Amino acid sequence: MKYVHLLHNSTIMKNKVLFVMAIAAGTAFSLVNCGDNHTTGSGNLSAEVDSFLVSYNNKYKELSAITNEAQWKLLTHMEEGDTVSSKNAENAQKLYADFTGSVENIEKAKAFLAKKDSLSPIQVEQLEHIMYFAGANPMTDSVTVKDKIAAETDATKKLYEFKYMLGGKEVTKNDIDKVLRDENDVNKRLAAWNTAKSVGDSLHNPLANLRMLRNRVVQGLNYSDYFTYQVADYGMNADEMMTLLRQINDEIYPLYRELHTWARYELARKYGVSEVPDYLPAHWLPNQWGQDWSDIVSVEGFDLDKIIEEKKYDSMWVVQQAERYYVSMGFAPLPKTFYDKSDLFPLPVTAKYKKNNHASAWHMDLDNDVRSLMSVQPNARWYETTHHELGHIYYYMQYSNPNVPYILREGANRAYHEALGTMFGMAAMQKPFLEGLGLVDASLKIDTTQQLLKEALRYIVALNWQAGTMSEFEYELYTKNLPESEFNKRWWEIVKREQGIVAPMERDETHCDAATKTHIIDDPAQYYDYALSSVLMFQFHDYISKNILKQEPRFTNYYGNKEIGNFIGGMMAVGGVGDWRALLKEKTGQEMTAKPMLDYFSPLMSWLKKQNEGRKYTLPEQRAH
Repeated sequence: MKYVHLLHNSTIMKNKVLFVMAIAAGTAFSLVNCGDNHTTGSGNLSAEVDSFLVSYNNKYKELSAITNEAQWKLLTHMEEGDTVSSKNAENAQKLYADFTGSVENIEKAKAFLAKKDSLSPIQVEQLEHIMYFAGANPMTDSVTVKDKIAAETDATKKLYEFKYMLGGKEVTKNDIDKVLRDENDVNKRLAAWNTAKSVGDSLHNPLANLRMLRNRVVQGLNYSDYFTYQVADYGMNADEMMTLLRQINDEIYPLYRELHTWARYELARKYGVSEVPDYLPAHWLPNQWGQDWSDIVSVEGFDLDKIIEEKKYDSMWVVQQAERYYVSMGFAPLPKTFYDKSDLFPLPVTAKYKKNNHASAWHMDLDNDVRSLMSVQPNARWYETTHHELGHIYYYMQYSNPNVPYILREGANRAYHEALGTMFGMAAMQKPFLEGLGLVDASLKIDTTQQLLKEALRYIVALNWQAGTMSEFEYELYTKNLPESEFNKRWWEIVKREQGIVAPMERDETHCDAATKTHIIDDPAQYYDYALSSVLMFQFHDYISKNILKQEPRFTNYYGNKEIGNFIGGMMAVGGVGDWRALLKEKTGQEMTAKPMLDYFSPLMSWLKKQNEGRKYTLPEQRAH
């Protein structure tokens, strides 16, 4: 799920573990290392840098709030024919871009960085952030920046105001998801899948235009392309990031290959098809992009949808229960403004306007105004999603403290945000946790193999999609300048190679199926964040399970454990200050590794191999790159 942190969710590669403290009641920050001994000359330079950074931080906070408010209005109240909201959002974005990309700020930051040996680490870090922010909107090419903002606003409106029609009736994305999740008639599934993809037909040209504008803008500050610019957030170049992602996918590939073979035969049986296809037809899967197959499996006796329905819990219970979870670990209750200002539930069918149904968490003013945009319903999917989104909200709340300057109020890297949100969502679905809440009976016998299979169909399948399909396509789109005439062709070639999935019929260039994934349009060239977060999430969970809870990672209960709150809260509270790799090593004693994830699913491998005995494997033994 997406979280929203300004216009970029970005953080710079960190060089040192840093210290920063507040002065002047939280509106200005001490920007030098405690204990530094400066000569008079360097002291004057440091004071000059401090003055610049305090001014920049305060203006950045002000414009972030204005921009996020305008975006919030645009995405929560979409009326046909309304051009005011989109214009306001565009104007706010332009103000933000004018400031972050201003020639004056670029020149000042460059000049100060030329003398960085005389500056403190926290000053250098903020100056590098300023230069990175400028890369997205350099006013050295103000015309292209303006065109990019207008193009992004227009494409976002096309994406989120689209009317989905199924069987002659307008339907919501939730309606489409329900068909793909529950329907056994393959013809009805195909109709719903085609409806889900129909939004892409109007986004082919806008995507080509966005690619051109995004690449051109970042080239103004010497980034070769937009993908390379975003990857620089991790201290890598594009090829280094793709090498890492391919290594991760290579590690999980043997398990993915077994899951793919099992799913082909299982779904053919479910849909009454005698000839098992070599590749999975996209409309057979419970998710339109094939990024989550977990709904193929039901765990007997462990039907959270049924439990929520029987207990007559409503949508507000889902949100408040997630809040109680975090409070039980020692986090503060959500501010009243969260409930007053968030947009948490589906619109009534009589509503004359639309909203974006994609779950997201928002840090409106980089301070106390935190909100979530969701369409919560009382079911298991939204139960887990809500626990995830509140993970982002609590991350915002933890690093909104006087020790973190506004421009460093972000995750240790973008993947940390997703890792912690996903981890809390996963932990909230484990049986001991649900037992503790009284949602399932302790005596209930659950098929642990089926439960593990269900989790693998979510997390392993998702990681393959994140590190594979999405990252490979955006890498080719931006870095390799994929020809516009091949967008859809190449998309399906990558989907087949990476996921073993094929379109149910020929999909020519009148379609743009990649653009049906919202991130391609409005959160571009960052999907590898989710891949890295999946790896980090299992590392954090493994550490908590074994070192704090002393429980098996597959059978944990976080609820009420203040030590977990202290461990995670401390990680969150530093925000973007310091080196994300150093923070990982400090907290877990490990470098980044997929081993905890593979260990978690290791009992499943032998079961799958037994199930697949005598079956035809259609994915190659060695993963194709």
